[in-house]
Amino acid sequence: MDDLLSPLVQAARDEIQNPRVLSDRIAIGRALWRELVIGFSAQLGDLDLGFTQLAALYAVSGTELLSIAELAEQIGRSPSATSRTVAEMVRRGLMDRGTESADRRQRVLALTPAGAMLLSSIDRARADQFLAVVRPLPMAERALVAMGVAALASHAMTRRGRLIKTGG
Repeated sequence: MDDLLSPLVQAARDEIQNPRVLSDRIAIGRALWRELVIGFSAQLGDLDLGFTQLAALYAVSGTELLSIAELAEQIGRSPSATSRTVAEMVRRGLMDRGTESADRRQRVLALTPAGAMLLSSIDRARADQFLAVVRPLPMAERALVAMGVAALASHAMTRRGRLIKTGG
């Protein structure tokens, strides 16, 4: 398999056990990250969607019950700012506010089908952008990228698609 890998990838494989070298290799990916962020920003502009609004939509997606206070904590905003964000998302038809069945005073948030479709289109656009970078790689190196993504998905993510955070 070594003859299918570029010298840069072979060198990375040999040095991967050193966290400092791995960190340096990740830093080399800045150009990819830059392109993804620029594409992401352009898409958010086209959708007239701010980053905080997007964070709120992602936080609400995949949850059964989430209050405004819990959402505020997750996205690092005040409850009043979060309430305004939610009101805008409700006005745009991307999120609904309902009442919690056990405590009718408690308001809970949910994505609307339009909100779910919006997140799906954003995810698809980022995946397409990433694949455009990966496709030109030699087959063996594409396989390594796929293996890396699979490793992250199986060992660094919860079943709900959230990163596993360590205390460090």
